[in-house]
Amino acid sequence: MTRIAVVGDFAESVTAHVAINASLSQLARAAEGGIAHDWIATPAAETADFAAFDGIWCTPASPYTSEAGALRAIAHARTTGTPFFGSCGGYQHAVLEYARTELGLVDADNTEVNPDTPTPLISGLSCALVEVNDGVRLLDDSRVAALVGAGQLEAAYHCSYGVNRAYLSRFDGSDLVFSGFDADGDPRVFEHRSHPFFIGTAFQPERAALDGEPHPIVSAFVAACQVYQADRSAQPEVKNP
Repeated sequence: MTRIAVVGDFAESVTAHVAINASLSQLARAAEGGIAHDWIATPAAETADFAAFDGIWCTPASPYTSEAGALRAIAHARTTGTPFFGSCGGYQHAVLEYARTELGLVDADNTEVNPDTPTPLISGLSCALVEVNDGVRLLDDSRVAALVGAGQLEAAYHCSYGVNRAYLSRFDGSDLVFSGFDADGDPRVFEHRSHPFFIGTAFQPERAALDGEPHPIVSAFVAACQVYQADRSAQPEVKNP
């Protein structure tokens, strides 16, 4: 059984949360071996045993009750090779976690929760993308372009904050690559060069499931979780001497 941790503060009123359940349930029905997902509220994520899971999805609807819990889940996925997907708020927090721990931007923050931050890595969008669709241009050699089979896509959004492109140069040469942009050049997708599956989108591809069909990015994430689970199951059991 493949187990996926869905990290976020679930609310029935949040369309993306309902769509995440629909996405994972649709994929579970067609999966061999079974797929189960557990919602883990961000306060519980501060101490959760993420080693018990084969994938981590960090969800929309931030600010989270516990930013520390969300960041801990993201760090676990990034450092252990556990498949990770972050949509909307999860995308923002994964960028924050990487910038703070790998790029030395220890003061990087989100102006939604810290308006006076000296390093506004996540800041308000010049035009809020709330319940709208917008185009995303993908880099030709990106993993996400390969997953969707196209160099661009139309994406569903519900966000007012995003990665501040003034800081994009700080990621040059790093393993975290921004691979999708809107028409104005603002980043909308990242992927990790050396991780089996570590992808984030400013948009909410889970919403495709509300029309009856999981999004290719979500399908690929679940497939990566299944591979991770199979690889772990195939490893010989280590017995104590």
